[in-house]
Amino acid sequence: MAGKAIEKRPEVDPRDEPSAEWGWHGSFPKATRVAGWISVVVLLLMLKGNHENNTENVWLVGLAIFLAFLLVLDIRKRRTAWRK
Repeated sequence: MAGKAIEKRPEVDPRDEPSAEWGWHGSFPKATRVAGWISVVVLLLMLKGNHENNTENVWLVGLAIFLAFLLVLDIRKRRTAWRK
């Protein structure tokens, strides 16, 4: 390990990313995915209830399917080009 060179990240210009002046400015991709899947489950759990017609059920299932579709797309493109 001593023979390997340590890669240094290039410095970020604060004009390009203003938050770089005061520290870390990343995101929480894993927590966002977990929260998304929890939201899908909660939407589907809300199907059990005292609905008088199926309009609410259509919206709940539709939103759950749409959110799950977005999460599956996110799984397919986890790594971006700049994180090789």
